[in-house]
Order: sequence, then C-alpha cells, then structure tokens
Amino acid sequence: MKKMPTLQIIEGPVGAGKTTFAIKLGRELGTQPLVFDNWMVNLFQADRPETDLWVWYAERKARCIFQIMEGACGALDHGNDAIVELGLIKSEDRQKLYAALDEERRAYLVHVLDTAREERQRRFAKRNIQQGETFAMHVSEDIFVLTSDMWEPVSDAEREGRERNFRLKI
Repeated sequence: MKKMPTLQIIEGPVGAGKTTFAIKLGRELGTQPLVFDNWMVNLFQADRPETDLWVWYAERKARCIFQIMEGACGALDHGNDAIVELGLIKSEDRQKLYAALDEERRAYLVHVLDTAREERQRRFAKRNIQQGETFAMHVSEDIFVLTSDMWEPVSDAEREGRERNFRLKI
C-alpha cells in the first residue's frame, strides 16, 4: 500500500537552519523544497521600496505563500511529497495553515527548528558573508532582531490535537 503524499512544513526563526534542513530533506525525498525567501527575492526584490516596507512586504508575502502552497498541493495531488518553508513566524498564521490542511485531509508533518539566539545570529552573519547555498538575500542586523523578536515558538496549545504532525528540532 502506497503511503499518502505528505506536505513537509519547515518553520523556525531566522538562522535556525530551515533552508539547510529543507535542502537536505529535499535530497532525501527527491523533491525540490519551496523556500519562501527564494520566491520573494526572485519575484519582488527588484521592486522593493525604500519606505513603507512592511505594507509592501505583507501583501507580497501572502501572494508568495498562496503560490507556494498551490505548487505544493499540486505535487501532493500528483502523488508526490512536497516541502515548504514559509516563514510563518506567528502562531496564528501557522494554525490557519494546519486548519486548512486538516479540512482538506492532507497529510502533513511540521519540522520546527530553533536554537539559541546567539547561535542563530552567528549563522545569519556568516551566511551574509559567505553567500553560499542557503543565501537568498542579505539580512540586516535590524531585520534579524525584529524577526527574532516576532518569532512565536510552537507551543503545546498549537500542537494540541496534532501532536503526531510535529517534529521538534530544538
């Protein structure tokens, strides 16, 4: 009996190793990870304004996530696993995603990566300099601090009723 195609969701704060993990998992599963930062950079970086950045960003983030999920669900519908890294730093946004997947009866597994803030800061600074395989864009110190402060760790309440869907890598 063939297993149900599974959506592999990777979440965590900036510098936690999400893209590195997504690439590794993609190689194991034989599927290309759909990484939010890559989509944002490729589609919108050239049009990034100097002012009102958060209004501009929020609207484009929603469009990117919609399109990534369209592609991921298409892969699932064709019998393939899919990997997404969506940058959902707010619990409410993640729970909306889980509810939609539950409603559609889709199999999913959430990989939550996190590590100490100091280590994440070291990693992002190194990535900015080396610009290796996981580099999508330069992340300023201000953005690192802002997004780190905005990260809402996955809580017991978020996992409640979905415990089997979570793999915590903390």
